[in-house]
Amino acid sequence: MKNRKQNLRWLLIFILVLSVVCYTQYPKLSIISGYTAKNLASCVYVAGRSETSVIDNDHKAGLISLAKAQINAASTSATSSVFGMHKRQAFYREGLGVVLLPKDAELPDSYLVPRRFQVSSVLPYPQGHGNPRDTVFPEVDYTQLQRGLDQAFSNPDKQRTRTAAVLYKNHLVAERYTEGFGPQTPVLGWSMTKSVLATLYGILQYQGRLDVNEKPGLPQWEEDERREITYNDLLRMQSGLSWEEEYGGISDVTKMLFLSEDMSTPQAEKKLIGPPGSIWYYSSGTSNLLSGLLRKQMPDAQEYLDFPYRELIDKIGMHSMLLETDLKGNFVGSSYGWASTRDWARLGLLYLNRGKWGDSQIFDPSWADYVASPTAHSEQGYGAHFWLNADGKYPDAPRDMYMANGFEGQHVFIIPSKELVIVRTGLAEDPDFELNTFLREVIAAFP
Repeated sequence: MKNRKQNLRWLLIFILVLSVVCYTQYPKLSIISGYTAKNLASCVYVAGRSETSVIDNDHKAGLISLAKAQINAASTSATSSVFGMHKRQAFYREGLGVVLLPKDAELPDSYLVPRRFQVSSVLPYPQGHGNPRDTVFPEVDYTQLQRGLDQAFSNPDKQRTRTAAVLYKNHLVAERYTEGFGPQTPVLGWSMTKSVLATLYGILQYQGRLDVNEKPGLPQWEEDERREITYNDLLRMQSGLSWEEEYGGISDVTKMLFLSEDMSTPQAEKKLIGPPGSIWYYSSGTSNLLSGLLRKQMPDAQEYLDFPYRELIDKIGMHSMLLETDLKGNFVGSSYGWASTRDWARLGLLYLNRGKWGDSQIFDPSWADYVASPTAHSEQGYGAHFWLNADGKYPDAPRDMYMANGFEGQHVFIIPSKELVIVRTGLAEDPDFELNTFLREVIAAFP
């Protein structure tokens, strides 16, 4: 009798705990299944990786390990669910990447796709698409450089580095890849995509089509203080618009990325929590608002889709890059840019060379200064959709270093004083991957 009472008590406790877990975690299940469906489909259809590799490596961390995802080759899609609940679907569309279907939404029967402007060049990489020049710089300590790369790959289970590349004086001097990745493998940049988006605004300004000090003039902002927000405020994340950038549960950013049909609108609908320019905080919603505002600068949807590839991506040879769109055809400028490690490095070189690529000036040289100048209230840690080292966050790297950063340790480091571009991609960031140590060891190889 006593044992029966004890068993009943433990059963009640178990039911109570399970109820609490379900109550607190159930709303997250749609986010979890949405993330895994989207990530699996993109990794398979955009990056060309195997379904098994993605599930065994990318989906074994935290709550996403609860999801069961699979590829549906017949429909070029992926489905995922958690304990059989909250089934989500993500579909691949040639030229647009993968889109995660929100609840009750349907995939359009037809859609516009960007026209690509790819011209393969026989010149050596990075100027062209031939093999890199076998150039030896007498001032470079190549043994030290290899030690730096060794450090980045020394503990694969913890550091989870996938790729690394180092370019000096416009030459590739070192690169390394883990199994399953190579020079042509597209890698998701996550928030490095924000820096691509900022570059498009630099191009618009250089072409005289926009001034970043102008106001977007959204109709819904005209009746309140939001009408004072400028493109500069948005690029510097100082608009004052409310936003919750929290990835651990249901928040503004997770609802936008995994539940929205139109990702350009959630930030625009928010109210001010402070006058424009008075506060700084990070917002992926701001980047997708800028993507939607970019669309308004174009005469039609086709021009919007073509513009990034014609004026930037294909123009500098980043032919592996793909910018995924949401269900309404907006580029997800906050998060969904894919490119090979070598092509991410091209973006860094464009800034190292202050907008000059071959015989073309892509953006005004002053744009490189603009994105790398500290934003008020960011403690000198943020510029205009680029992160900075002006605050000395990485004490063993030069203070003039600025960077495109992304979730799970995606980085393009631009170091003008050293004529360096350093790229690292992976599935871990500080403290598991010690960025300052990596930078110190690599930079030590150069004068």
